[in-house]
Amino acid sequence: MNQDQDKQEQQKQEQQKQLAAHNRATTAFIELANKLAREEGQDVKIVSAALMAASGIYATFITAGNKGFLAPSGVDKIAEMYKNNLGYVQERKQQELKAQGIEAKPLGTDKEGRIAAPHAEKIAADEEQGGESST
Repeated sequence: MNQDQDKQEQQKQEQQKQLAAHNRATTAFIELANKLAREEGQDVKIVSAALMAASGIYATFITAGNKGFLAPSGVDKIAEMYKNNLGYVQERKQQELKAQGIEAKPLGTDKEGRIAAPHAEKIAADEEQGGESST
């Protein structure tokens, strides 16, 4: 193996390690969110908002430290990263549903511009009836 191939192989292995670490962290956050919603009875919308707040706090910390904050341009950069990540998540979800033969239906906003959350409403209704939903 020449040096270029060796370097490419090392980069590939590092990317795989990072992806595995990312997946472990993502799974841990989803498990925590489910625990808060199911075992502690917290509203799923509040859990979702808290995850976003925690992410924003952590993004601020890793960027600006404990004694700093983000300028508007920094907020815009992080918001763009969130937007790109959410777009990627939606593409993957759509592909997953299509592979299962399920027609993907995008979710819009209500007349006040809020995102409708029928899944959250279904979870709450199921919990009131003693059933279980998966998120």
